[in-house]
Amino acid sequence: MLKRLAALAVVLLPLASATASEPVLLAIDAEFGLPNSTSAQAIELGARIAVDQINAAGGVLGRPFALITTDNQSVPARARDNLAELADTKDLVAVLCGRYSPIVLETIDLLHEKKLIMLDPWASADGITDHQHVPSYIFRLSLRDSYAMPTMLRHAVGKGAARVALLVPNTSWGRSNASAAQLAAGPAGVQIVGTEWYNWGDRDFADKYAALRASGAQAVILVANDMEGSAFAKQVAALPAERRLPIISHWGITGGRFVEETGPGLFELDFSVVQTFSFFTAAPGPLAAFAATHETLYGRFDPAAIPAPVGAGHAFDLVHILARAVQRAGTTDRAAVRDALEAVRDHDGLIRRLAQPFTATRHDALEQSDVFMAAYRRDGAIVPIGRAGAAR
Repeated sequence: MLKRLAALAVVLLPLASATASEPVLLAIDAEFGLPNSTSAQAIELGARIAVDQINAAGGVLGRPFALITTDNQSVPARARDNLAELADTKDLVAVLCGRYSPIVLETIDLLHEKKLIMLDPWASADGITDHQHVPSYIFRLSLRDSYAMPTMLRHAVGKGAARVALLVPNTSWGRSNASAAQLAAGPAGVQIVGTEWYNWGDRDFADKYAALRASGAQAVILVANDMEGSAFAKQVAALPAERRLPIISHWGITGGRFVEETGPGLFELDFSVVQTFSFFTAAPGPLAAFAATHETLYGRFDPAAIPAPVGAGHAFDLVHILARAVQRAGTTDRAAVRDALEAVRDHDGLIRRLAQPFTATRHDALEQSDVFMAAYRRDGAIVPIGRAGAAR
């Protein structure tokens, strides 16, 4: 804790000279120390740009807004320890989570016991917002698995693939997606002909892929993060062209160095990935402001160069919504801020204008219509399919 406070003091030195007020704190607890991960860093990028803009406009409650980061390394026990410590931090109003749904799912009870607001800019399992706690302290501006699967399955149909198979991890995230796929299959006009389960850390998918092809699948729905996803994609790319099925992927792969790990074989595949945000289609006004602040803090803004764009875009919008809620509440008391989050209206965000991001009965800011399919360009950029320059 002492190291964290020392780092915070360094961050706040410019602000401290301008005001004697204690800062209002926001934390990110995410997978910063995970090798090859870009998701936590993207979330931090979006959050820091938003915080800088908020402070340039006067902060919140007439006080500077400041950011703390803690590293859970994608380990649930670390996340619980970090959140328990953060919950006792004076004037900390909320915590942004990272990429991994299982981490958030395992901390839901603790969050509500501590009355600690969790803002979710990435993790997609439906159970993160569909839980028994009332009032809920979890607010998501991100994908839901039950939104991802209809889009992915309709994309399969558009490719002429009425029979699909699932490759999913044996985790709560994988089970969430398998359930969502079963529910979405009928309405999408798809038959799920096979499901193969794998464990985190697996690298050999030859037998599982052979089983998926043997099931009669015309496409594979892949639910994976970057390490397992790149191993699977490399193995499929190494096969003769006639044995490669189209791969329609969930977005976990985008939270790491998937393109680098997969190599040039990726562009031999018919590979697409679900998304909810792209800098190439962001709202013009907020995008111009984001780009200007990025240039001030980090140098030239290049939308193609930002890894894991959904993390940056979602976190940026969530932090601005949070600042408005704190201002509306008139206090850093988390119960009051929680209530105020349900009352924020007319947020002009990077993604789009949100008439009311959250309500008392809906803690998911995005809708099914916000979900689309994208593809990787050879420069690593993730581009909406159908837009000029997309890989496919």
